[in-house]
Amino acid sequence: MPGIVRPALAADRPTVERLWLMFRHDLSELDGSLPGGDGTFRSDRLHSAFTDADWAPYLLLSGDSPAGFVFVRALCGPARVMNSFFVVRGARRTGIGLRGVREVVARHPGPWKIPFQDANAPAVAFWRRTATEIAGAAWTEERRPVPHRPQVPPDVWISFTTATAADRG
Repeated sequence: MPGIVRPALAADRPTVERLWLMFRHDLSELDGSLPGGDGTFRSDRLHSAFTDADWAPYLLLSGDSPAGFVFVRALCGPARVMNSFFVVRGARRTGIGLRGVREVVARHPGPWKIPFQDANAPAVAFWRRTATEIAGAAWTEERRPVPHRPQVPPDVWISFTTATAADRG
């Protein structure tokens, strides 16, 4: 299935907000979070992705249909962080997720860090496979406590570095 990755624009925000609800719903199975009284989940990362200059939101498309999103933070930091990543269930296992990650990483070469949860078995397999596709054997994995949430298991963080244009010569 061909896919397109493009920066999410302000006009895309309502679409990404709806995708965000699906993303948070999927994660609620792992973290036990519930929506607030208005039926929505916490959306501070969504807000930052569209308003903070150190963040970049991307929209994944399959044809004309929205198929997911990627939020990158720490654009000016020592390592980019793939803060949030989501592919709708109907587009999973089609290659759009791997293509999306590759394209986003290529837009921001250098060091990368990608967190996910051990309890999310599909994410574990996806991120290990993706890190290998992008960085070969040159990636690491570590577990880190979740700040301010000692009751939850540590996050898994994959780290790798991609070459910049200057590095490639």
